[in-house]
Amino acid sequence: MLPSLPSLAASIALLTSAAYSLPRNVLSGPDGGITLSAPSMLSARDTACNNSPDLCSKSYSQVTHMGAHDAAFLRDDTTGNSIAGNQYFNATLALDAGLRLLQAQVHNKNGVIELCHTTCDLLDAGPLEDWLAKIKGWMDANPNEVVTLLLVNGDNQDVAAFGSVFTGSGIDKYGYVPTGGSSGGGWPTLQSMISSNKRLVTFVASIEASASAPYLLPEFAHVFETAYEVTSLAGFNCTLDRPQSAGTAGAALQQGLLPLMNHFSYQALSSSIMFPNVGDIDTTNSPSTSTPGALGLHAQTCQSQWGSKPVFVLVDFWDHGPALETADKLNGIEGKTTGRTTPAGAGGSNKKSAGSSNSGTVGVGKAALVAFFMAAVALF
Repeated sequence: MLPSLPSLAASIALLTSAAYSLPRNVLSGPDGGITLSAPSMLSARDTACNNSPDLCSKSYSQVTHMGAHDAAFLRDDTTGNSIAGNQYFNATLALDAGLRLLQAQVHNKNGVIELCHTTCDLLDAGPLEDWLAKIKGWMDANPNEVVTLLLVNGDNQDVAAFGSVFTGSGIDKYGYVPTGGSSGGGWPTLQSMISSNKRLVTFVASIEASASAPYLLPEFAHVFETAYEVTSLAGFNCTLDRPQSAGTAGAALQQGLLPLMNHFSYQALSSSIMFPNVGDIDTTNSPSTSTPGALGLHAQTCQSQWGSKPVFVLVDFWDHGPALETADKLNGIEGKTTGRTTPAGAGGSNKKSAGSSNSGTVGVGKAALVAFFMAAVALF
């Protein structure tokens, strides 16, 4: 149940005093007004797969794909710095930086599949088709990259509805269809997926496989996940959380399911309202293998327990850590990447105190917290 309004108001007052300022908004598109760092000159891009020549011969299931959790939901000036936002930079900038997994949640909004965070009243990022079209444009311009999408099907919409949206965006042309049965069997190498131009892997929760859109893969026929509602840095673990039908993580691996390690934490506004925990993000996303709660330690622990590294990792505020350093270590490509670009302000270099009037930063102030509070109250 939702606690009393006075107690929530008190929580908001505390949050306001500790709010964090954010990097400037960066728009998508090839000329979206961004300043990018110079890419590594390790080798020509056409010799690399997912930013490294060393990954070309690896099968899809042998690579750790670093991902942006709730990639469509931003904490920037386009959302009024909503504290419900999970990322500072949009999906195409995440891809530019080297992430190759994008996760988002969708709901049915008046017959349209909409990118909505919990509900469309809380945070609405627009139609899924528009978002997919931007990702398709990025893939058009980057032909040596294998991208993975994971969509949470908030209203259990039918696979045909998703198929229509994917076709409308044009991204279906890249859709990969497994040939090894329901669990994918032997996944191909990145190079073979690139050569065939079938280099988009799409998992959707709560759908049935359909011959009409065979590239839309029921998530839990192929993937298992660790816990995703973690509220303390001590809460990260490697235990299978979903699907429960798979039993244990070990059993799921024997069934051919690919492991997804969720690594993001929440702060609780009340017993039933949580929002992304940005206060500890530099620890949460740290590549350290000795710091409690760090991404590096979590990945190392799961690799030890499972006997194999996580295939997918989801993080909030991916530019901090930086999260990609952990994936590079797991993939054995530290110092062997090329073609990555990093948006200006990544990692918090543009942050100032909350309420700053500097045009390059926008603070999370009372207005953002009150807006979140009012939207949250409307849900209950």
